Amino acid sequence: MPKVPFDLPGLPPQIDYTTLIPLLTSARDAVARYDEVVKRLPNPDLIRRTFATQEAVLSSQIEGTQATLEEVLELDASEANGEENEKLKDYREISNYRKAIKTGRSLLSERPLSENVIKDLHRVLLDSVRGKNKQPGEFRTHQVHIGPPGATLEEATYVPPAHAEIPRLFSNLVNYLHNEEVPDPLIQVAVAHYQFEAIHPFSDGNGRVGRLLIPLFLYEKGITAYPNLYLSEFLENHRRDYYAMLNGVSERGEWVFWIEFFLRAIREQAKKSQERAEKVERLYRELHVRLPEFNSRYASVFLEDLFSSPVFTAQSIGRYAKINNKQTLYTLIEKFVKAGIVTVVDPTKGRNRVFIFEPLLKILE
Repeated sequence: MPKVPFDLPGLPPQIDYTTLIPLLTSARDAVARYDEVVKRLPNPDLIRRTFATQEAVLSSQIEGTQATLEEVLELDASEANGEENEKLKDYREISNYRKAIKTGRSLLSERPLSENVIKDLHRVLLDSVRGKNKQPGEFRTHQVHIGPPGATLEEATYVPPAHAEIPRLFSNLVNYLHNEEVPDPLIQVAVAHYQFEAIHPFSDGNGRVGRLLIPLFLYEKGITAYPNLYLSEFLENHRRDYYAMLNGVSERGEWVFWIEFFLRAIREQAKKSQERAEKVERLYRELHVRLPEFNSRYASVFLEDLFSSPVFTAQSIGRYAKINNKQTLYTLIEKFVKAGIVTVVDPTKGRNRVFIFEPLLKILE
């Protein structure tokens, strides 16, 4: 039987939320505890950039990239110089994801989450990378289908709605995002995430945009103080269930199963993020009390920048810490090496050496 575009119902769905209340309550509690830890940090930047980088790596891995967190941080330090290869292409996609997180927060300070904001984020994601020729920032204008690489339409696992239906469906989705009558924002974002992926509004990048919208929506709703509750780690670790639950809504209307899965994702990821943020806070405070032993007025800012750039060169950390005197910088780095706080990746590289702040990377594992 030939496959036809999915006739996607509009929102809101008819759902009995009663059975979801216990799981919803535990998810809300987990998010609140995580958010309190983040707000308690001496400086939110201690986790902001590294958590965003980890999210960008994992969200991109769901789509097939291979670059690891440490590789991305090393490329950050070297300013991604080198011969163009698949790893560098992966890096540029991941870097764009981080830019989109930052752009999203900036845009939401000026206007609500809207069609144009989402298109702007899509444009950032696809800027100068593998999807740059697939209508960045614009809805698709042709039929697409989803399935294994090279699958024909008949072999597709899902055929999204016809492109002519996208403006209507997307307008309905945006209206739902701002519907104050939905029982809870966590349920709202679960429903909205499914709907966005089902619409599949863009020619490329739908998965990444859909996952990016989760922390931004929770931030806009005031559920989190920063857009930093990322779910890609959980979704990557449960990838098969993730897609099965999405398909369950499309094929059998199994909204409750999907929302339960999504709420568990929020709860478990919030708990894990809280644990990491607490470990980061402890690590920072343990090292901060040692700063007098370095006898440098730059030691404090240098330490804070280690949490943003745990893999670095002298040149890259110097830019972050704004230490212009090279000898002062080299001396300070050597003091941190001798103190066992940072280690050298390859001692033979002289002044082009790469350094790693291993205690932080271990927390992110």
